[in-house]
Amino acid sequence: MLPYATLQEAEAAVGRSLTLPETLWFNYSATKSDYFLYCHNIIFLFLVFSIFPFYYLFLEFAFKNSIGRFKIQPKVKLSFSETLSCYKSVMRMFFLVVGPLQLVSYPSIKLIGVRTGLPLPSFWEIVLQLGVYFIVEDYTNYWIHRILHCKWGYEKIHKVHHEYTAPIGFAAPYAHWAEILILGIPSFLGPAMVPGHIITFWLWIVLRQIEAIETHSGYEFPWTPTKYIPFYGGADYHDYHHYVGRQSQSNFASVFTYCDYIYGTDKGYRYQKKVLKQLREGLQTNDEQNGGSHAQGLKVD
Repeated sequence: MLPYATLQEAEAAVGRSLTLPETLWFNYSATKSDYFLYCHNIIFLFLVFSIFPFYYLFLEFAFKNSIGRFKIQPKVKLSFSETLSCYKSVMRMFFLVVGPLQLVSYPSIKLIGVRTGLPLPSFWEIVLQLGVYFIVEDYTNYWIHRILHCKWGYEKIHKVHHEYTAPIGFAAPYAHWAEILILGIPSFLGPAMVPGHIITFWLWIVLRQIEAIETHSGYEFPWTPTKYIPFYGGADYHDYHHYVGRQSQSNFASVFTYCDYIYGTDKGYRYQKKVLKQLREGLQTNDEQNGGSHAQGLKVD
């Protein structure tokens, strides 16, 4: 709750006139408790888990023929009822684990210094803090993910997430309840190291989950803007990890690729890409010699 009763008091405290976003924030948050503002995370996560995967589902059913060439594992097709079953499982875990976790984790957010007041952070402050959050989360998630692939961690916890060997958007948060709690640690470390505004924290939670949905979508679209982010993994990169499954000792990173490269856990993926490239080039050469078009439509499954 903001310690100002009027806009004039807020402007006096800030030492300048409020910007339009700051005025809107004052009007919305002035009478609301910090706890209530923090609990907006529950609403945001529910909307992200429910709405964003439908983008890929809509494309798959509405433009099946035109986007089929972008599907990473084209031979694997889930029915609408199977997809809906995945969503129901995710929502059950959301209401039993994710939601309650948000409700009880507020003291930790106050402890690390996430603020709700004025002034609002600048655009570049938000961008830089989000960059730190993604890098910190990616590095710590990498090592936790590797640990979860040890025999005990996989059999007891992580195998639930790997039930989808050809992942879909709805399966991004599909996991054992213990894994949901464990992977909350990397997400919390960035804001703990570089605490910011609650708006930055909201953006972090939302963007991280949208990114997870994209990498589990099962589609590698050429128009995806994340393709221009340096060292970004993407759907094809993470899809390989699910395709190999329990035996996978490759592509553990959640967002970027540098950890896998540094620690040598992307060799299987890079070898597969090399072999497929040679195969495509060989088919293309034969195609040109024979005057056919066999190389077109070659898929990885």
